[in-house]
Amino acid sequence: MNWRHPRLIAHRCGGALAPENTLAGLRKAAELGYRAVEFDVMLSADGTPVLIHDETLERTTDGRGRVDETSDAELARLDAGSRHGAQFAGEPVPSFGDAAELCQALGLWANVEIKPSAGHETETGRRVALETRELWSGQPPPLLSSFSLEALAAAREAAPELPRGLLVEAPPADWLGLLRRLDCISLHCRGYGVSPQLLGEARAAGVPLLAYTVNDPEEAGLLLHAGVAAVFTDRLDLIPPDFE
Repeated sequence: MNWRHPRLIAHRCGGALAPENTLAGLRKAAELGYRAVEFDVMLSADGTPVLIHDETLERTTDGRGRVDETSDAELARLDAGSRHGAQFAGEPVPSFGDAAELCQALGLWANVEIKPSAGHETETGRRVALETRELWSGQPPPLLSSFSLEALAAAREAAPELPRGLLVEAPPADWLGLLRRLDCISLHCRGYGVSPQLLGEARAAGVPLLAYTVNDPEEAGLLLHAGVAAVFTDRLDLIPPDFE
């Protein structure tokens, strides 16, 4: 399989060791020697790509309401760190631009998950792709991925040269046809969904298979030795970047 990136990827920036989808998480991943990170990007009410996973603010910040109804100015006032620990108090919800700049400064390769809020699939795919093209201009690009077929199709139309990955819970029977219709280069699925049959199909098709979210070192080792291209993990403390 044609996979030239690190095989261990820090999930949501710093995994379980920092507030998810934050610059603090990116710094923690780099501090521990990780060279690859994954994070989620959604649009604010102003159409700005920002790093956040949920469509609402309550779980990860001190704010309330929907992300797609919250302005950039309101997002800038939120604390996205205190819920993880007092030492992260005041950690902001980062813009995609700030995260891209820090990734490049730290030498981190990124898997950018396009995470559209309901009803904004096409707009989010297009906007994230166009901003990715601009932010990584002249640099090796990140991998865009999404569960949303609409977002992937919009990203392909907006910036066809950017690599894309198809995210699924468990691969459907026609996963390869779907992947090819969307011109994706990789398949991402849950670790427990990786079977010898799926690995064989992916290997025969030359498609890198990525497994998420793998937090047990033994499971990670088995998957990597079986031929999975990379695994995403929250446990950067238990699964070091040179684990393979």
